Amino acid sequence: MSKEQLYIFDTTLRDGAQTQGVDFSVDDKEKISSALDLLGVDYVEGGWPGANPTDTEFFNKDHNFKSTKLTAFGMTKKSEHSAENDPMLSSLINSKSSSVCIFGKSWDFQVKVALGISNEQNLDNIGQSTKHIVKSGKEFMFDAEHFFDGYKSNPEYALSCLKAAYDNGARWIVLCDTNGGTLPHEISRIVTEVSKHIPGENLGIHAHNDTENAVANTLSAVQAGVRQVQGTINGLGERCGNANLMSLIPSFFLKKDFSDKFKLSIKRENLKNLTQCSRLLDELLNRKPNKHLPYVGASAFSHKGGMHVSAVQKNPKTYEHIDPEEVGNSRNIVVSDQAGQSNIMSRLKSIGIEVEKNDPKIKKLLSEVKDREFIGYSYDGADASFELLARRLKEITKHKMCLMDMLHTVTLQIHGLYFLIQQ
Repeated sequence: MSKEQLYIFDTTLRDGAQTQGVDFSVDDKEKISSALDLLGVDYVEGGWPGANPTDTEFFNKDHNFKSTKLTAFGMTKKSEHSAENDPMLSSLINSKSSSVCIFGKSWDFQVKVALGISNEQNLDNIGQSTKHIVKSGKEFMFDAEHFFDGYKSNPEYALSCLKAAYDNGARWIVLCDTNGGTLPHEISRIVTEVSKHIPGENLGIHAHNDTENAVANTLSAVQAGVRQVQGTINGLGERCGNANLMSLIPSFFLKKDFSDKFKLSIKRENLKNLTQCSRLLDELLNRKPNKHLPYVGASAFSHKGGMHVSAVQKNPKTYEHIDPEEVGNSRNIVVSDQAGQSNIMSRLKSIGIEVEKNDPKIKKLLSEVKDREFIGYSYDGADASFELLARRLKEITKHKMCLMDMLHTVTLQIHGLYFLIQQ
């Protein structure tokens, strides 16, 4: 059975740029788009040419992408302009992009409140804008803003907005959960219903993360029929962010429900670039990486509990759903007061200290770590501190060990006395 094509659309440089505290330079945009091209995504939405100097300059440059299509973003024409005389549409057509994505309202509430025009005027703006850009020869996609809220409120009108773009030649109709409040079961139901009117091969999904369901909503949409997936690196985006492509892409490759049915333009071996791509974004933004991101976070394959470590050393599948190397990540064994002897053995091996499993220094070192953490030390993430402790204990003679035991006991007693006084 032949697999269906899934298309990956990255909007880090546009929707991600709307994140509070994020301000990309032209150089940042070039580095990120190059990394995405190397990864092999189908579309990179570079921003909004004509909206600000940075985006305008970025789109004026020549980008020799090998895999990706540079996409320009904008909105439907204004009611007071014809499509031919609308400055925004002209900037999109004149930009050095191979595809154009414009958004338009698909919720009648938004049409009335945000735009202040009639429903019919909105439909005309969508249709005329689509027709004009398609005529220019650029691949065209329509972001149906607030679609899911619009569909729940007035399904007939929401669908008519989609049809206004699709019937005038749009390649992609992207269903947007703009406010991020829709849940997976709603996404699945609505996409299934929309697929009766517009083929799934022409549908996309753009999910926001305001209920922590952007990735789940995206997966539900794909299972229900959409074939273009929009998202950002690390889930960057306005308010709570967008669907995280660093979670979605490996799920498409490594989870059987998707890998058996779909293929991507991204090559399987390029999965190893995911962690690097994730870290690059944080480096450019001068942000501390989120260690707990699935797949690419530094803690995604960290093991702290002694029983966990013991099992992982026997077979990593006991506590890892994939091999971390598949996404360019690595396993990390943590030493703390939750550790067992397996943690200690693993960490010693990683720093080049070879000891026998039954060496009494193992228990001594484990006890030392637990006691020290009790009085305020922390070895969770302090690898250098643990190494110093380990190497010191390794060289200690029996005489010195006894002396250290006495000093350590006194330290614990003093700490206990202080604690009682404070009570």
